[in-house]
Amino acid sequence: MSVSTRLTEVFQSAHEMSFDDKSRFIFFSDCHRGDNSWADDFAKNKSLFFHALDYYFREGFTYFELGDGDELYENWRFSDVIYAHSHIFQRLRDFHRAGRFHLIYGNHDKERADPKTVAETLFSYIDDCTGNEEPLFNGIQVHEGLLLKHAPTGGKIFLVHGHQGILFADQWWKLNRFMVRFLWRPLQLIGVDDPTSPAKNFKKRDILDYKIAEWVKEKNQPTICGHTHRPSFAAEGKPPYFNDGSCIHPRCITGIEIDKGQIQLVEWSLTTNKDGYLVVAKDILAGPRKVASLFA
Repeated sequence: MSVSTRLTEVFQSAHEMSFDDKSRFIFFSDCHRGDNSWADDFAKNKSLFFHALDYYFREGFTYFELGDGDELYENWRFSDVIYAHSHIFQRLRDFHRAGRFHLIYGNHDKERADPKTVAETLFSYIDDCTGNEEPLFNGIQVHEGLLLKHAPTGGKIFLVHGHQGILFADQWWKLNRFMVRFLWRPLQLIGVDDPTSPAKNFKKRDILDYKIAEWVKEKNQPTICGHTHRPSFAAEGKPPYFNDGSCIHPRCITGIEIDKGQIQLVEWSLTTNKDGYLVVAKDILAGPRKVASLFA
């Protein structure tokens, strides 16, 4: 199936949620949380990500993870990922308990398309300190796509990972997982990157961004996705295609915020203040623009 056909298919079956101009949302994707080994791309940004999560939890944001949150191609056991980044999952559990946590699966965690797998791996975990089974994201549903309906205008924003229609990432994902797990992971441990990934292959990334943007333009459908790891923000008059980037860039993490009727692209990074001390900074890379303008 083509990218257009698959996006349409997911859009038509997506669960719908309502929001208004008081809502506060943060969208991250492509964290690729691993086992804290040399192959774990997330490890270098784990403290930065935790600081951002802490901020968004305190400020009352709802957290949307748009796929590839956990690296389940490279890692056999999700329990290894929880063990390596337990502080992250404890904060995500806080979001879930507050009713402010929503998951979309991508290609690297596509096994979560199976509700049985979700129940077995996400509902609870074994606390390594006590050895007891503890609740994690009990009852959570993991979606392929979501629709956010803007109550004041009736307009809808489509949320999806963005791998749909790509043969190895979508239909042949199990073969792709096999290749990553048994070929690219051992090479990554000695410093070789996976050249098949859109995030590492500029030509593939450009083609996919173009195909998604064309679908957005054709359907006039505001869309936020991830997958390519390249942040994108639609200016006024352009097709409303947004990409939240990733959380594994060497120097920062990027995300999309919808905050009280405005949408913007943000970056969290480590920088120095005037006294030379390391500080965490949040910068606006693009926007803000009014959410209502997306539906004009």
